[in-house]
Amino acid sequence: MNMNFNDDEDDILDKIDKNKITIFVKKRNNRQSDTTITGIAVDLDLKKILSYMKKNFNCTGSIITDEKFGEVLSLTGDQKENAYNFFIDEGLYTKNQIIVRGI
Repeated sequence: MNMNFNDDEDDILDKIDKNKITIFVKKRNNRQSDTTITGIAVDLDLKKILSYMKKNFNCTGSIITDEKFGEVLSLTGDQKENAYNFFIDEGLYTKNQIIVRGI
């Protein structure tokens, strides 16, 4: 997968493998950021996952329906490490199935 550093976000999202989950971190403003998790399997209960993450990561979050990616988890703050460790520790995904992008 060849990616240029000049690719805009839509081009990068088009190149992502659909069998993997992707954890994005985006800056909202100078000090705040958001974490977005795409590609979660449909057979998993997103409401339970979101509830667990909000409680244990001390953040707010929501499930967003995107026409391109389906249901997406959105969390406030830089939660990439917490989310990565959650999916590995729970045995939902392996390290090779998780892509971390962003800051």
